Formats: sequence, structure tokens, C-alpha cells
Amino acid sequence: MPIPPKAVQNAARVALERRRSVSPSNRGGTLVGVARARDLSGGKNISLDTIRRMRSFFARHNTPAERRNRRNDVKGKASVAWGLWGGNAGRTWANSVIEREERSAKR
Repeated sequence: MPIPPKAVQNAARVALERRRSVSPSNRGGTLVGVARARDLSGGKNISLDTIRRMRSFFARHNTPAERRNRRNDVKGKASVAWGLWGGNAGRTWANSVIEREERSAKR
């Protein structure tokens, strides 16, 4: 089970801090996202099943509208939710882990 890189850990940590800094009605992310951020920011081993869920989250939430929302409001709900899953670094890492696994499975 891989350990998330420092950039992923930091993105999750920052998102947790941002989430705590706003009122409950303005918090982004779900309880699952918060749990994911705790695991990522803590540098815990992440299972391949969880990394697959991360990849799925990023695929669902990478629409043009959501990208625009994240860019325009770094403390907004969309930005916080994205960060809880490791942000752009998390997306890159999850994709690379899955691609590496798929390549090794073909051998």
C-alpha cells in the first residue's frame, strides 16, 4: 500500500484547515472526504481500493464549472472538497498509482 507524497499530504492538511476556518454552513466536503484528508495528511498507507475511489472522485469533480469555482474561490466548498482528496497532487498521484498497477498486471 502506497504512502501519499508530501504534496498530497500538504494539500489535504490545508483543506482541513480551511474547512475548520469557515462556518459550518460554508464547509465543503463530506464526512468521507474529511476521513480521506485525515488519512492523506497523516501520511498513512492508502489501499489501492481507496486510490481507485480517489481517481473516481477526481473524474466526477473535474468539470469546467467546478474547475472555475475552485480557481475563483480557494476557500469555497468546491476547492475545499477537492483539497480534502489531495487536490491536484492527489489526482496526479492516484492516476499514476493506478496506471502503474495496470501496467504491472499486464506483464
